[in-house]
Amino acid sequence: MSVLKITTFQTYLFWENIDKNLQYLTLRLGSIRETTDLIVLPEMFSTGFSMDSENLAEKMNGKTMKWMVEQAKKYKCVITGSIIIKEKNKCYNRLIWMRPSGTYEYYDKRHLFGLGEEDKHYTAGSKKLFVELKGWKICPAICYDLRFPIWLRNTNQEYDMLLIVANWPEIRSLHWRTLVPARAIENQAFVVAVNRVGHDGNEVYHSGDSMCIDPNGKVIYYKPNDEDLYTFSINKKEVTEARASLPFLKDGDSFTVTDQ
Repeated sequence: MSVLKITTFQTYLFWENIDKNLQYLTLRLGSIRETTDLIVLPEMFSTGFSMDSENLAEKMNGKTMKWMVEQAKKYKCVITGSIIIKEKNKCYNRLIWMRPSGTYEYYDKRHLFGLGEEDKHYTAGSKKLFVELKGWKICPAICYDLRFPIWLRNTNQEYDMLLIVANWPEIRSLHWRTLVPARAIENQAFVVAVNRVGHDGNEVYHSGDSMCIDPNGKVIYYKPNDEDLYTFSINKKEVTEARASLPFLKDGDSFTVTDQ
């Protein structure tokens, strides 16, 4: 139960084309030749990081959700990534945590990227999500959330792994490559961060740089530039040992996050 096997897919995305993305992902995931516990896809994996929420948003019983159910059952594992969802006349950048049973949890992106006008097209979430898989406590988050350490603070050791799905542009890749290890070290947790590659419909280039960092900041996996479907394992004992050898989480400040 202490070992978790993760498959990350740093993929190219077809701009605002749900059908083509789902077809391509189905094809590429078909090359997985070993069992895995978790498949992680990027942010807005069915559309790219589009602000055309009104035309691209799906309902919670839409084709992408049905596709996720099929893939989770097929590979007998959890599959996760974010998609555009419309619910009660509001659009969300929503991460779905889909189990093989067809049951799911979701997280609505808390921090909307104002520089890209995401806040004008989507509604921000207000609640964190904590899920459990094979004895691991996992906290999923989305892209821009990475810049806000208070939101991601591992208060009371709520998680063993922080999971980030993203469409993070290459022009700010230095920030990504700095912040991901920082979140691992300061929270004494594994961080798995999955980005996309290639140009989007606005000619913004994404260099990937997907990675897995252990609680001490050691790089377990890192891949720049190229599309990559990769499976690796992490061991929970490394979390336990890191926290036992340097038990600083207990000395953290108490605080409350509120909506303004």
